[in-house]
Amino acid sequence: MADVREAPSKPEATASLGLPQATALILGSIIGVGIFNLPYSLASIGPISIVAMVLTTLGAVALAMMFAALSRRLPADGGPYAYARAAFGNSTGFVNAWSYWITAWAGNAAIVTGWVFYVEKFLNQDHVAGWSILIALVGLWIPAAINLSGVKNTGAVQLWTSIIKYVPLALMSTVGLLAISSGNFSPWNVSGESDLRAIGSAMAICLFSYLGVEAAAVAAAKVRDPERNIPRATLLGTLGASVVYLLSMVAVFGTVPTTELAKDENKASYSVAADAMVGGGTWAGNLVALAVIVSGIGALNGWIMICAEMPLAAAKDGLFPAAFGRISRRGVPAVSIIASTVLGSVAMAVSFMGTSGATVFNTLVLMTGITAAIPYAFSALAQLKWRLRDRRELHTPRFARDATVAVLALIFSVLFIWCSRNTGADNWYEVWGPFLMAGAAMLIGIPVYLRMRTRMTEPPPVPPYH
Repeated sequence: MADVREAPSKPEATASLGLPQATALILGSIIGVGIFNLPYSLASIGPISIVAMVLTTLGAVALAMMFAALSRRLPADGGPYAYARAAFGNSTGFVNAWSYWITAWAGNAAIVTGWVFYVEKFLNQDHVAGWSILIALVGLWIPAAINLSGVKNTGAVQLWTSIIKYVPLALMSTVGLLAISSGNFSPWNVSGESDLRAIGSAMAICLFSYLGVEAAAVAAAKVRDPERNIPRATLLGTLGASVVYLLSMVAVFGTVPTTELAKDENKASYSVAADAMVGGGTWAGNLVALAVIVSGIGALNGWIMICAEMPLAAAKDGLFPAAFGRISRRGVPAVSIIASTVLGSVAMAVSFMGTSGATVFNTLVLMTGITAAIPYAFSALAQLKWRLRDRRELHTPRFARDATVAVLALIFSVLFIWCSRNTGADNWYEVWGPFLMAGAAMLIGIPVYLRMRTRMTEPPPVPPYH
């Protein structure tokens, strides 16, 4: 383990992310491998999932606008955790920090599980579980090593991988639309459920592809001029991702029949679609797979930073054990990075030893979404509490906009939890598996809270609205 010492006294020394890098952190954290695996995961529901993606995009934009406003007021490291703690106290802050930390490391397990789908176009094409686990471990620990080497290296990798990953999505969103056949959109709903329930089920899976809208707010201490750059990066990154998400999803479902997307051999959905768009062969799909592999490394690079930032912020406030707050000679929270990557590795290995196919990926996806929706909802409640107080004090600029966005974000968060049953599973345990896994992970936090509750510092005062 890296040598550690107390956090440096000059925070500005570690604030290495400017607007381009902070935007790349948002874009790179949102665009991981989730979008590239969505058609396979949603094939059991059908092209009606495109409607779910539209609605999810509206919810994600509302979240982005909310986090932009909150980060302008309180540019505190930890993002959603910091907002919940400042608004509702240490106990609520701990629940949000713990919940979001679960989202981050379990989300990394889901990302790397989906990432392996594309690596195995070239290696381990028989999908032997042991080799899949080894490939996934490489995918997790290379980004961890980059993070351990320093914030500047992490930002540089994030910027270049974000550019590379955007290319196939941009091509799918433009050239790919020319290959659409309207017949592939029928049947529209193959889930066996009503259209409304099918859309709800698909939305719960789609949200995973938008996790990361809060990434710059979580890493506020690493961003230069955070009051200015975090809101801009949050909105630019989210809008940039949403455009290519929507158009590329239309292209994939319009190019490949749903029955083909549902096959296990077609887990690499975007590669299958790319081959179909150019009329056959494998060269286009292989190029897309290579871009997705780079995309996954970039996403894991960003999410491992986020994984470490949340417990680092909580440790500084006395809510997490002190070891998570120590800074290495490279200026990074080494203990947090290593602990988060170990937990992600365990969750990944367990998933590969369980059910095969989309069920494993979907269960991990839904679990991380449930634990993300908790801090999202509390961030919305914090915004409503503060803006209502502002109104009583006659500070009302942008009140209607901020309050409306916060209400939409709150509704979106609650609906997501409500819809997060694994509807593609065959038995009750798998159906409710995401809730059981999320609940078990939350319960593990109880002894940590009981140990730390007497050491927690008082939350800081909330700055005035400006």
